[in-house]
Order: sequence, then C-alpha cells, then structure tokens
Amino acid sequence: MTSYYTLPLLLLPCSVVAQQLSSAPPDTALLRPRVLPETTVVGYGQQLPLRRTAAAVAVLDASVLERFPQNALTQAINTLPGVRLEERATASYRLSVRGSTLRSPFGVRNTKVYYQGLPFTEASGSTPLNLLDPALLGGIEVVKGPAASVYGAGTGGAVLLTGRRPAPGTTRGQVGFTTGSFGLRRYLATAETGSATGYLRASYARQSLDGYRQQSALRRDVLALDGEWQPTEKQTLSLHTLYSDITYQLPGGLTRAQFEANPRQARPGTATSPGTVAQRTYYASRSALVGGTHEARFSERLQLRTTFYLSGSRINTPYLVDFERNTLLGGGGRVVASYRTTLAGRTLRLQGGGEGQTGFESSRNYQNRAGTPGPLRYDDEIRTLTGFAFAQADYELPAGLLLTAGASYNRLRYRISRLSDAATRPTAYELERNFRPEVSPRVALLREFGRNVSVYASVSSGFSPPTEEEIRPSDASINQALQAERGTSYEVGARGQLWNERLRYDVAVYDLRLRQTITTRTTDQGVQLFANAGTTRQRGAEAALSGWLWRPAAPASPTIALAPGGLRAFVSYAYNQYRFGSYASGGNDYSGNRLTGTAPHTLTTGLDFSEQLGFYLNPTVNHQARLPLNDANTDYAPGYWTFGSRAGWRRELFGALALDVFGGIENATNRRYSLGNDLNAFGGRYFQPAPGRNWYGGLQLGWRW
Repeated sequence: MTSYYTLPLLLLPCSVVAQQLSSAPPDTALLRPRVLPETTVVGYGQQLPLRRTAAAVAVLDASVLERFPQNALTQAINTLPGVRLEERATASYRLSVRGSTLRSPFGVRNTKVYYQGLPFTEASGSTPLNLLDPALLGGIEVVKGPAASVYGAGTGGAVLLTGRRPAPGTTRGQVGFTTGSFGLRRYLATAETGSATGYLRASYARQSLDGYRQQSALRRDVLALDGEWQPTEKQTLSLHTLYSDITYQLPGGLTRAQFEANPRQARPGTATSPGTVAQRTYYASRSALVGGTHEARFSERLQLRTTFYLSGSRINTPYLVDFERNTLLGGGGRVVASYRTTLAGRTLRLQGGGEGQTGFESSRNYQNRAGTPGPLRYDDEIRTLTGFAFAQADYELPAGLLLTAGASYNRLRYRISRLSDAATRPTAYELERNFRPEVSPRVALLREFGRNVSVYASVSSGFSPPTEEEIRPSDASINQALQAERGTSYEVGARGQLWNERLRYDVAVYDLRLRQTITTRTTDQGVQLFANAGTTRQRGAEAALSGWLWRPAAPASPTIALAPGGLRAFVSYAYNQYRFGSYASGGNDYSGNRLTGTAPHTLTTGLDFSEQLGFYLNPTVNHQARLPLNDANTDYAPGYWTFGSRAGWRRELFGALALDVFGGIENATNRRYSLGNDLNAFGGRYFQPAPGRNWYGGLQLGWRW
C-alpha cells in the first residue's frame, strides 16, 4: 500500500481548535488520516476564518461531542467558557450564555437557536433543546453576547446547530448500542450517501432511562432526514426534516435537608400540596420541523439565500396543580443577500435581509388529578408575530484592520384570546402586547498580526422580549407589566497560536450592562413567575487553551493503516463578577448582590490520548464554584468538582468495516451536587440533584459500500 502518514489537528472543546462546520465530521466507521482545514465560522454570515471574526465565537464539532456519553449534550457544551447547559430533570435543559440562567427556569431564553439553518427558536422565544439527540449533530457554533446585527433580538447570543453530512463519493451505514447505569439504553442507526452534487442522510436514535431519582424516567425517539442537491453550479437546494417523540418525568425540587438526606427522592407531598409522584408529573411532546433552503449564486460577488420552515407540536404536561394540553403551529422564513465589491481598492462585504416568524398556540389548562386532566381552568389561543430586518458591512482597512458594522430592527406582538376562564372571568376576552420596535447596532474592529495572532474590540446592543411562557405563566395570570430586557456589551479579545501551532488560545474580557433585567421566582405550587429587576452589570473573562503534549513520529513504511496518535491537553475557564445594580423587590433592596444562579468560577480541563493501533482515552475534570440560589444571597449551592472519562478501541476492519468499542464513567468520585437549581424557590426547594457515580458502555459498527 502507499506509504503515507499525517498528523491531523485533534479537535478539542475550544473555539480556536474546531474544524470547519460544513466539512465532514470524523467518521467513527471509517478511520482515515487527514489534515483538517482552517476553522471557518458562519456566525456573522461572511464565512470568514475564525481568526478574522471580531466576536466571541466558540465551536464544537462531532469529535468533541463523541468524547462524552451521547445521552446528553450537557458535558460537551460545558467545555465552552461562558456557556453552561444544565439539566434540572432528565432532558430538561437550561442554557446560560454569560449569565442568562437568571431568567431561565427551564428551556432557553434570550438566545436564538438555529438547526441546519432553520430557525429552531419558536416565535414565542422558547427553544425546545430536549427534542434533539446529540448523535444527530455534527457541529455547534455559539456566538456569545448580543448578536443583533444578524440574528435579531437576544442579549445572550446565538447557537447554530448543524447535522452530519457524508463526504462526496461515499455510501455508508452505522448501527450502535449503549447501555449504562440507571437503566440507560440507547440505539442508533444511520444511512447516508454523498456525491459531488449533494448528499442524503437518514438517522434514527432511541433512548430510554429509568432515572437516577424517583419519578425521573425518560423515553425519546428522534428521526432526522437531511438532503442537499446542487442542480447547477449556481444553485443549491437543501431539505431537512426532524421528528421527535419525547416523554420524561419531573421529580421536582428538594430542600437542602431533603437533598442531604436522600438526593434520589422526588419532591415529597405536604399537607396542602401533593408531591410529584402522587401527581405523576411529566412532560410529553410530539414535534416535527420541516424546512428547506435555496441558495442562488448569481456571480462570485452576489448570492441570495432563502429559507422557509413549518413546525408543529402537541404537548401534555401535568404539573403539581395543573395539567396543560398545548397544540403549537409555527412557520416562517429568512432571506439573506450577500454582495462583495471593492472600495478604494479594498474588499467590502455587504449583507442584508430579514427574518419573520409566526406562531399559533391552543392552550388548555385543567386541574391535575394524579396525571389525568380534571375540570377546565382556562382555555387560551395565543398568536405570535415577530420579525426583524438587518444589514451588515465588513470592510478591510489598511494595516490588517477589519471593520464590521451592522444593525437590526426588531418587532414582536402577542395576541392572547382567553376563550374560557373558570376562575375569574367566564366570558371571553382578548389582550394584545406590542413591544416597542428596537434598533440594535453592533460595531467591531479586528487587527491581524500575521496568521498567528488577532485581537478585536466590539460594542453591541440587543434586546430580549419576554417569551410567551413569561407573559402567560401556568397560574392563569397574564403579566401585562413585564418589559423587554435591553443591554449593551463591551468586549475585547485575542486568539492565535504559538510554537508552530502546538499551543492555541482564545481569550476575551467583556462588560454587559442590562436594563429591565428579568428575574424568576417559584411559588409553593411550583409555578414560575417573572418580573423586571432593574439593572445588572455582568463583567467577566474567558479563556480557552489547547496544545500538543506529545506526538509520535511518523513510521517510515507502515504495513497497515494506522490511526493518528498523540496526547493533547485542553482547558477552558470563565470568571465573572455578575451583580445586580439597582434592584428592589417586596420591600427588600438587593442592589449590589451577586446575580442569582451564576457561579463566579467554572473550569473544564482534560486530555485526549490516542495511539496508532486504535486505543483512546478521554479523561475530563469539571469544576463549578458555589452560587447564590436567591436574590437575597442568603442561600448558596455548594461548589463541586467532578471527574469522568471515556476509553475505547476504534479500528478499521477488512477495509470496509469499522468497529468502535467504548466505555466510560461519570462523576467517578460520587459527588453529591445539583446541576440545575430552582432559583428563588418557595420553601427553599432549590435543589435538582444530578446523578451519582454512573457508567456506560457500548459499541458502534459501521460499513461502507
């Protein structure tokens, strides 16, 4: 066979060491030595290298996702400094980007999410991350801070999710099975084919779990179909379909005494309120997303990208008191035109466009009688209309400078029709909330020092209106006083590489100032309520480092195909000083207190070891400092360290088959901690315990035709 051997860049959870998202992910079924292209990001629409992007952008690709157990996204995303993904209950995700946990009792707030280029955040502002299976994702790109110039409303940022795509000229299949602690079972099957003019991929993932806690079982089925076709050199058409059927139980929050006595119990009942087991609390949804994108390249200078999508969901959720039955329909589109020209002999890139979304929700709320609907409490229809227009320019100045300037104009309207309200108003009535139009600008300047160092500074603003769940909580009230958050972010950063690319780094310092900050509290019935809390100042620093510790020499004349090898280390660290500015509530003054639910220090570090015969090891250490659980800062969740590792053997067999046998352990020291806390919870029920020591193991078999 041909004598060759290359040492590729080992991808690690740092924004400066991730590969281009659109390239084929590492194929565990067919292992080939390869050299990866320079990182390219799509976050601001210009397809520029990461070193020329004047923003805090972090990227994960499939190899990072695969170094962790595939039953959850939590551990992979938490390797990004400034980004935290929590699990209050099994698959009940809460995402925080630079402190946005404050208003996220569940789900995702003030952060726009896109899946395969389609808007995944609903028109109402919520994002159902629990519908996704990690094995379906090929890349995650996180734009941190206000991203107003391209993605409209949102002070947290934007998250871009891409699927996996086969390399041209390949036809492959893969099956996998994983088993583990607390009844974990996972099944995965994929089939894909790629050509020079497109690709087709089908994926199915099924996961079930008995759960670490009482009343915490999970079942999820996810099917994804993705395809792309290039009928001519100047046109590309892509189609994407996602279907998810998920049910998971809700164990509820515990007090400190209950958490310390038995973290595996569900919330017990009281004399006035039944517990979660008695009420059989759970979340169940069936959801579908269908969309497509058409890209027309009229010339090397002018391109037009048009996206349309439709979505639908049916959700049943019995809580402690009420039983919600919701039917949601949504749709929308996005149009972006890009143009490149020269001005005074230097490149000028322009883009502009708009995005619009509409949603309709039929929501019926009943009394919960042990997991079955009782008498109707109220019946609402909610219509949401939101959209924005944006423009952005990137101009290459002398001395290696790149200037970026952009802005967006945003609109949002809710129309709530209460058809029946057995509690207060038996007659129908209608309310409308129109949020004041907002213009959100962004300006950034970047300076390159060769190809190895770049520094940038930016000023950006954004606004984040309340979601439908915040305007209309599950206690039958309608919050007409809640206002949109508004914020301005100042940031400087640097990224680059040293010592012949052996060490890569990405650092940023920022100061985000929010007005009308939205906070949350939990009632004795488990209902989440929201209010504006004056101002907050969120200052912080982030750093991501990675580098080779050892690389083997290339063999002179190998007789068999060898996998790349080496030892690489990474570390990501975030420090913040988040505090309330002027904030008083209920006769109490919380001005100057630490921001609820945010830890001042988070750290993730690990090693990636592989050797040429296929054995690999991926140990990881995580740390989170203690954090305040209420606005008064009188109760804190203790800090914690956790350790986990994945190990296995991955090898190509007989030229067309490949086997990956793996196993791992998480929370190896059996640390007792709460991964997702209920903030400002009534009666001190703050804690949602994370699983204790647990293991997993499995295999994946791939083949090529």
